[in-house]
Amino acid sequence: MSSKEKSGPLPFVVCLLGIGAFLMGTTEFIIAGILPELATDLGVGVARAGLLITAFAIGMIVGAPAMGLATLRLPRRSTLVLTLTVFAAGHVIAALSSSFTVVLAARVLSALATGAFWAVASVVATTAAGPAASSRALGVMVSGSALATVIGVPIGTWAGQAVGWRGTFWGLAVLAAAAALLISRFVPADEQRATVSVRSEFTALRQGRLWLSMGATALITGGAMAAFSYIAPLLTDRTGISAGTVPLVLIGYGIGALTGTNLGGRLGDRKPLTTVTGAAIGAALILLLLIPLSHYTVPTIVLVVLLGMTGMAVPPVVTSLAVRFAGTAPTLAAALAVSSFNIGIAAGSWIAGSALDSSLGLTGPALVGTVMVILALAPLAALGAIRATRTTAPRTPVATESGPEAGTPHESETHPAAR
Repeated sequence: MSSKEKSGPLPFVVCLLGIGAFLMGTTEFIIAGILPELATDLGVGVARAGLLITAFAIGMIVGAPAMGLATLRLPRRSTLVLTLTVFAAGHVIAALSSSFTVVLAARVLSALATGAFWAVASVVATTAAGPAASSRALGVMVSGSALATVIGVPIGTWAGQAVGWRGTFWGLAVLAAAAALLISRFVPADEQRATVSVRSEFTALRQGRLWLSMGATALITGGAMAAFSYIAPLLTDRTGISAGTVPLVLIGYGIGALTGTNLGGRLGDRKPLTTVTGAAIGAALILLLLIPLSHYTVPTIVLVVLLGMTGMAVPPVVTSLAVRFAGTAPTLAAALAVSSFNIGIAAGSWIAGSALDSSLGLTGPALVGTVMVILALAPLAALGAIRATRTTAPRTPVATESGPEAGTPHESETHPAAR
């Protein structure tokens, strides 16, 4: 393939899937912005209302692989339309209810749909873009989620304060329905798709490289989010930034994340392991510097933006690798990639919360994040060792019913994106 083909425009469907990712990212993060209004309206405390965030994260962790398998035999276009429809229905149910329990259940329903959407959309995007541009395609798609922190969450928060949280939910439902119509119109049908089975999907999980990449992802994402989850008290109580200025700093983080997803996607198509390792080292240094420099306003703001850039450079590259490592059974691998991000976020924020309440104080989350990201270098080093072994070892093609054996020159090993 020529360099021109590699760097040419991506298929329109990739941008369309980015719109869906924008809606999914907005609904995931919007609760934090409208939590007080929601808690007051439903007659519960803010702490209990925070369960809506926890429930969504758990729904994503469980829902991505579970729903990915449940919809395995459905055409991917139909699955995407179904997930957006269920997503919209979850928001309608929540908007119509005055019961916290019902709203909580509706959030879980929306999370299950979100997990399934991410798993299937990742496969559709990489397939549409082709192997040479798979990471770049995922970078563009994941940009939709990053853009949600820059545009979706601030607008949704403003709408929730102006017309109530139900108005925000109604807006998300309408936009999801519109996205479902667009996807049904423009996403090509996968009529030539080979018959898939649950057994073949689970067979793909025997790849050690897949689990190493998942472990690295959870640690890097978890480390970045450990610090970001508690960045507000650090900014106000240590850096001295006013509470009204904090949202602007968070927008800076979102811009950094938007840049990181696209940059990571572009670099990841050529040197994925180098890109992820570089992002991990960069994130570790940024988190480490945040501890002594968080007394100073300008350096802190710059580090927060760079944290978004390095932390969010990882998801598109690792998801692309997961799909590639899985060969002909990519759906479950993509779903597990989604789960690994959320496991890292959940674990990182929980450990960071404990560190914040300890003697480490406000710098505890950044220290936790530093340690987690440094630990991620171990599975990355193992991936590098496997790559070196496969590059130098002689290859003997062995044909099987399910495809090439580990010693066969598979596309994931011969293509630059696996190097």
